[in-house]
Amino acid sequence: MPVEKFLGGVSRFKKDVYPQNRDLFEKLAAGQRPEALFITCADSRIDPCLLTQTKPGELFICRVIGNIVPPYPDSLGGVSATIEYAVGVLRVPDVIVCGHTDCGVMKGALHPDALSSFAAVWNWLRYANIQQRHADPSSELLLAMTEENVVGQLKNLRSHPAVAHRLLDGDLSLHGWVYHIGEGVVTVYNEESRKFEAPEVRDPGIGAHES
Repeated sequence: MPVEKFLGGVSRFKKDVYPQNRDLFEKLAAGQRPEALFITCADSRIDPCLLTQTKPGELFICRVIGNIVPPYPDSLGGVSATIEYAVGVLRVPDVIVCGHTDCGVMKGALHPDALSSFAAVWNWLRYANIQQRHADPSSELLLAMTEENVVGQLKNLRSHPAVAHRLLDGDLSLHGWVYHIGEGVVTVYNEESRKFEAPEVRDPGIGAHES
């Protein structure tokens, strides 16, 4: 059973991983100071910490299908509460919206009627910011839709009061990423060129900025 496999992993974590990182976990037990809010899809192929090579405590992660951020105050719930807590309470300096290739939500947005029996999914798709809709999309079109959706979610982020206030104060940065699963690379949205480009990494940490 899959659960037995997972419990076996927990056992190995306790036996092999925890002892090597005891100081870190004891420190984290007293509180957290994440460096970024990372909003990405719930897709099982994405591991934010593996992708960014970050340790526990460095990312505050929000996972939801389609990496969707409903505009404020529409659909107040878990996503908006996570944003408000990360930006308003934890005061993260950066927010990253990360889409990915071969996204099921992008495909679902092309054929929403096929999801009509799944009311919650069908309703959620209306928040996907997509204008390009073709019946039989190529991989290039799906990528363009994914990029368009990330840009749309960045726009929605700005409608949230906690985000708007921090942006006005000048102490918060927003970033749009697309993770290319098969290639193992990330492209970053450049607001000036309005294109997704290879990032200019200045240091080993999170450093690709939207602006």
